[in-house]
Amino acid sequence: MDMAKIAEEHGLERVGGRPSLPQYIKQLITRSDFTYTLAKYRMQSENERNRLGMLWVLLRPAFSALIYGTVFGVIMQGATARPDDFAPFVVIGVFVLEFFNTSMNGGAKSIIGNASLVQSLPFPRIVLPISKVFQNLLNFIPTLIFMMILAMMFGARPAWDWFLFIPLVILFWIFNQGVAFIFARITVHFRDLSQVIPFISRMIFYTSGVFFDLKVMVAKINPDPAWQVFADWQPLNNVLAIARGILMVGRDVPYDYFWHLAIWAFGIFIIGFVFFWQAEERYGRDE
Repeated sequence: MDMAKIAEEHGLERVGGRPSLPQYIKQLITRSDFTYTLAKYRMQSENERNRLGMLWVLLRPAFSALIYGTVFGVIMQGATARPDDFAPFVVIGVFVLEFFNTSMNGGAKSIIGNASLVQSLPFPRIVLPISKVFQNLLNFIPTLIFMMILAMMFGARPAWDWFLFIPLVILFWIFNQGVAFIFARITVHFRDLSQVIPFISRMIFYTSGVFFDLKVMVAKINPDPAWQVFADWQPLNNVLAIARGILMVGRDVPYDYFWHLAIWAFGIFIIGFVFFWQAEERYGRDE
């Protein structure tokens, strides 16, 4: 007698087994309240440990922008491809990339950092990286408002273009979520990667156009049109260029970058979601 077959006929599933993709999505939807509550709780608990609380959501990137702005804007005044409006340029770059870096780093630790939760309760494991990136989104919203205030201090005035932040943030959120899915699974299989991720994050930070105009820099390094295509399709450069076009005086919004970013966002999200789901039954088990 095949006990496993009998159990399956009665609707019982193997503990820790991987459901079909449609079932997995359905389970995820039913756990949406848990996902939101987890993100909200973590955001509050992490900030309540400090006296300044939620202010650190703004202070961390602000201090980073101040330090990097001093180094690259004052000490290294002759830096290649540095724009004239360097102050708002670097502030927007640092603040926006903070959302990406925290999502990638948080996603990488979302499973291995919650082993006890994964091993003790039955739920779609993908809830953990989703809640982490959603937490970062909640942190990014006040940062975005602060960015708008700083932009007005540098001469910008509220305009209808500012509503373009709605699709921009949504696409950026989807893209970051896909990246978090991928790193969440990889670090389960290769734990040592969690030690390398800070260096990967730093490399991305310095090569994505936070302190310089990526298209100008690429043109100076190699005028080959193929390199310009690379700059035009670099997803983080797409986000930064759109954000700067919206907020900075004298810059135009590169509307075609929205299509580039949309392709990246949905492509990475779908790939990351399926990639994570394929290893669902392995999460929480000792490798």
